[in-house]
Amino acid sequence: MAPKKLLCLPSLLLPLLTLLLTQADTRSFVVDRDHDRFLLDGAPFRYVSGSLHYFRVPRVLWADRLFKMRMSGLNAVQFYVPWNYHEPEPGVYNFNASRDLFAFLKEATLANLLVILRPGPYICAEWEMGGLPAWLLRKPKIHLRTSDPDFLAAVDSWFKVLLPKIHPWLYHNGGNIISIQVENEYGSYRACDMSYMRHLAGLFRALLGDKILLFTTDGPEGLKCGSLQGLYTTIDFGPADNMTKIFALLRKYEPRGPLVNSEYYTGWLDYWGQNHSTRSVPAVTKGLENMLKLGASVNMYMFHGGTNFGYWNGADEKGRFLPITTSYDYDAPISEAGDPTPKLFAIRDVISKFQEVPLGPLPPPSPKMMLGPLSLHLDGNLLDFLDFLCPQGPICSILPMTFEAVNQVFQGVLERNMKHNLFLMGKKGAKLDVLLENMGRLSFGSNSSDFKGLLEPPILGQTVLTQWLMFPLKVDNLVKWWFPNQLLKSSHPQNPSGPTFYSATFPILDSGGDTFLFLPGWTKGQVWINGFNLGRYWTKRGPQQTLYVPRPLLFPRGALNKITLLELENVPLQPQIQFLDRPILNSTTHKTYIYSLSAESASEPMELSGH
Repeated sequence: MAPKKLLCLPSLLLPLLTLLLTQADTRSFVVDRDHDRFLLDGAPFRYVSGSLHYFRVPRVLWADRLFKMRMSGLNAVQFYVPWNYHEPEPGVYNFNASRDLFAFLKEATLANLLVILRPGPYICAEWEMGGLPAWLLRKPKIHLRTSDPDFLAAVDSWFKVLLPKIHPWLYHNGGNIISIQVENEYGSYRACDMSYMRHLAGLFRALLGDKILLFTTDGPEGLKCGSLQGLYTTIDFGPADNMTKIFALLRKYEPRGPLVNSEYYTGWLDYWGQNHSTRSVPAVTKGLENMLKLGASVNMYMFHGGTNFGYWNGADEKGRFLPITTSYDYDAPISEAGDPTPKLFAIRDVISKFQEVPLGPLPPPSPKMMLGPLSLHLDGNLLDFLDFLCPQGPICSILPMTFEAVNQVFQGVLERNMKHNLFLMGKKGAKLDVLLENMGRLSFGSNSSDFKGLLEPPILGQTVLTQWLMFPLKVDNLVKWWFPNQLLKSSHPQNPSGPTFYSATFPILDSGGDTFLFLPGWTKGQVWINGFNLGRYWTKRGPQQTLYVPRPLLFPRGALNKITLLELENVPLQPQIQFLDRPILNSTTHKTYIYSLSAESASEPMELSGH
């Protein structure tokens, strides 16, 4: 009798592996041009999607926001990948913590949401420089978003890192990414360089293969230069636009296949100095229902806006420089704090007429917290901390250099497109200190190389001022590492002026909650909570008056929290702040601010030209 054969583990795994491979082979997302629809795994499919940006939401809150989107009736999430968020220096890549794109893809899978990916390289998104890294501008003659060899070399290098990481997440490979956008609203850019677009399309195909659906998105006026044969053409427009006319225009570029609105605007962005933007619930829901009746696939931009934490806000140029606010609430269906709004419930009702909506209620609004007022104490003038802010020492140059090139008594403020000249009086031999702030690089359309800094040297009379010492300031490092442990208290000025640091500590006696930092009487600056950069406040300009403070940033149950302010201009007589249980996003004074000038002696006026 022959001995029995022992079963080996590989023979047990083989049927399972074969089954998984077979399932992967059957997964597909394609355009059915004969019936003007998408097919998902061979069955008719229409996506109702919403935009959410992982880079505007703390990682710990990703799952909460995605779950609420799924419970709203969405079956997909659309999001950008900002190049500058992941490659801060050439060849240095960061996909960790809040930059872990693949953890976000996993969370989307757990929420049962398909993914529409928009990796750029340019993304707009009202994000710093439209997602392009500022280090590109170290080559001052570079032509962005064109077939300029310097730009293409950087793009190729980035995508050869990113896209192979994306490949396993493609739907036909068993992942959740059903389609990928090439570039972003390229037709709104002045270059109209089709060689550049063909290069990108070829690069995406080479790195991702032929099975993934690649598409473009443009506004109605941008279809001519934004569309490309071989890429599926989609369009974007909002509730106030003529849907019938715009979809008819789209058909000239994409005669057959499903109609797609890749950015249906549920709200709009905010600029400093203008009113908070809103879109009415009836207008948004009516437009959505009309598109769904046509069988169109729709992505709602934004479904949850989030926050421009840190220094990540972008800017527009519309006759003048318009920086984007810290809040990216967008009047979206899910508020900046992650709460369902009446707009969400109305949208959910519309979606339920066309496809199944998950059973069960949405989570209630998160707990909110009030605290204060709290008094802040003066830590010192910014210039007192130059050794800590710039430990490597200054860069010496005959003429001032831009931010991109370089990697005391308050006299006044210059502002791009608003206030170009400042006349100062000083004595011979006096020292001039100039603090330069990046208010956000241009992020839309005509965003040519947007250098920051003193682009032209100051002039004293007819003399160009030379021999500059430039200190690139690492303010975040100072607040996070030096302030808590190593700074020695020095004598504080009795009448502080110009850029000054203030701080306070405070306990939260219970479990706390989300809250909104209110800074009445303060002018303009930056805020940190427990070392985390909340972003810019500009109380005097508005419309945003409060900064969103997510609950996970705060230490609960008696532990001390620390708030640090860098006030750039004027401090209130009572340096106090409060935490409110609701935001104030629409309080605009609409004034032109004239800053006072001081003079001590008669001498030549100094004219400053800044950017």
